[in-house]
Amino acid sequence: MPDPTATEEASQVQAPFESWGRYPTYGAKLLPLHWQSDFPALTADLHNGALPVGMGRSYGDVCLLKDGNLLVTTAMNRLINFDAETGLLTAEAGVTLAQILDFAVPRGFFLPVSPGTKYVTLGGAIANDIHGKNHHTAGTFGCHIAQLELVRSDGSHMICSPTENPEFYSATIGGLGLTGVITWATLRLKPIVSRKIDYEGIQFHGIDEFLDLTNQAHDVEYTVSWVDVTSTGRNFARGVFMQGDHSTKKDDLKPSPKPKLVFPFEAPGFALNALSVSLFNTAFFHKQIHKRVVAVQDYEPFFYPLDKVLRWNRMYGKRGLLQFQYVIPWEHAKEGTIAILHEVAKSGLASFLAVLKAFGDAPSPGMMSFPKPGITLALDFPIKPDKSFPLFQRLADMTLEFGGRLYPAKDAAMTAPQFQAFYPQWQHFAQYRDPLLTSSFWERVTQNS
Repeated sequence: MPDPTATEEASQVQAPFESWGRYPTYGAKLLPLHWQSDFPALTADLHNGALPVGMGRSYGDVCLLKDGNLLVTTAMNRLINFDAETGLLTAEAGVTLAQILDFAVPRGFFLPVSPGTKYVTLGGAIANDIHGKNHHTAGTFGCHIAQLELVRSDGSHMICSPTENPEFYSATIGGLGLTGVITWATLRLKPIVSRKIDYEGIQFHGIDEFLDLTNQAHDVEYTVSWVDVTSTGRNFARGVFMQGDHSTKKDDLKPSPKPKLVFPFEAPGFALNALSVSLFNTAFFHKQIHKRVVAVQDYEPFFYPLDKVLRWNRMYGKRGLLQFQYVIPWEHAKEGTIAILHEVAKSGLASFLAVLKAFGDAPSPGMMSFPKPGITLALDFPIKPDKSFPLFQRLADMTLEFGGRLYPAKDAAMTAPQFQAFYPQWQHFAQYRDPLLTSSFWERVTQNS
């Protein structure tokens, strides 16, 4: 039988902890937190800073700390309380959204907001104030956090809510894990009667058609679009607009099966190139024969199509991938999106996971939250050092010119001046940062101040 002490010591060594983009890669000491009381007990022996982390599903370096200490929260994954009348679920911060769904769906409840993967922790969802397909109807994840507990490195505990320690509540939602360790949180779930989604997929050509469909779907709960960023000419900005509502027809609320597929190998760096992605995009656009398709589908492929294959990030090869996500406010959203899509097409770099969506006007409670009303576009690219980083700098500068900003949870390339222009409130936020906690992202984007 293994010695648990030896296992614990073995985990406290320099070990790779990758973000989902697998870039950059830094060594750090991994310190698992098993209980809510573990963090204050550790602080006396920590040097070079610390950062609470979960599943490592952020794409860049917000979940990394070079040569520091990563406080891994995934063992703090217990459900604490559930009120079936109100849908209020209290759980430790290391529980994943997948675990919450396994518990909640058979009881007739669903996440109020979900990102494109369910393999993120509750704490990570709060720290990055994630958004989903229903931002225009439900706002961000933080809008549904009734309260949370924050533990600081000085050992103090705070209950944070819109009415209790509201300034720390605001700083912690979207606060990149820097205000303290979130030990537990209370999330407001939404009722459902079926696993099914009443789905509709509609082909569009160009940003004007995308905007028309967006306006027509104002009352549909979930909307998102895939857009072809490799095509030019008459096929420029073609895509598929996907919308859906939870079915109101009662159905079996069984839990989801566990995924069985794992991406089996590191794909060679040349596998994702302009030609292969262009062919994929053409096939994806035409996979629905008719312009408009109506169907009833399970929530898993609607919300989490990529979760079906674990470790799918391996298809980008050992160099990894870069994500780029902006939001540009409505005033310049159309012209900015068209200009950026032209710049991407001109670059010759291929992105096939291109997601286009309109954010609504529900304000986020987070001081540093990313969403604001306008158009958001998320792109990912295999890393080609001589092309990717120059392109990202141009795209970031264009985003700034159009009054937008980038998403820290997706970023590995933003410069300090860009970040400080995107988030001018960052110095106010810094007042609430725990002095022990930092990240490679934070060190990078505040280094000149």
